[in-house]
Amino acid sequence: MVASSFPPGQSFSAIYGPVKSWRYGRSLGIDPIGIISTCSFNCVYCQLGNIQQRTSERQIFVPTEQIICELQAIPTAGYLDIDVVTFSGSGEPTLALNLGEMLAIAKKITNRAIVVLTNSSKLDDPAVRQALTTADIVAVKLDAISSNQLRHINQPTETIDLPQILAGIEQFRREYSGILAIQTMVLANWTADIQNNYIRFLERIKPDEIQFNTPSRPRILTRTLESRGNEHSENRSSSYQYFKCITADKLTALAEKINNLTKIPVRYASRT
Repeated sequence: MVASSFPPGQSFSAIYGPVKSWRYGRSLGIDPIGIISTCSFNCVYCQLGNIQQRTSERQIFVPTEQIICELQAIPTAGYLDIDVVTFSGSGEPTLALNLGEMLAIAKKITNRAIVVLTNSSKLDDPAVRQALTTADIVAVKLDAISSNQLRHINQPTETIDLPQILAGIEQFRREYSGILAIQTMVLANWTADIQNNYIRFLERIKPDEIQFNTPSRPRILTRTLESRGNEHSENRSSSYQYFKCITADKLTALAEKINNLTKIPVRYASRT
């Protein structure tokens, strides 16, 4: 089901995987964004490389009918080996106007838990929060707890700022009855102020889980569809950006400190 690198004119498959996820097991991916990577962020570590279209405007990228057809083409027995269905792919899934329809259809057809990975930039929109109510698990990105961090790590579009993101997460937490995870990419050692501000925010919203991660591979700069599922491998035809990351020991210490102070479960995966 995994798509290959795309030459001009290649057809697009919205379904990919299954992908092995350290957080959720065997995950069938659904990409609601399409062949052109589109996001409201351009994160320095993004597995998609440099985002091709940066926007915070919602629209329909992949028709709902395509999702239905592709899901129905998979034999029913094919879903038995899947733990979850994850909406992510070629950018920010909440930019898709038809996301709510897609989530409901995927749940009905696959009879599996539905996960959405979001960068949190649209959670201030009531329509987005309503669409996400169908998901069983929503993992919201929070890499930055200061405006400076946000600009340097996530590089959002000009219309997005940190107070908007934090307020959106808080409002979503109040309304959402599913499992809420905070996903944070830790690129460098955090100062005491960053740690304290992060902990105070967690204590306010009380997520069900915190997920710490570091980049597990160099960032690919030449986009391929394989990168949707973390499956690209280094080859001479691609360009890469390498990261000097926080050590595994320091990531473990940070995770244990936050768990001890907040009593919120913390899971983490570090570069090996």
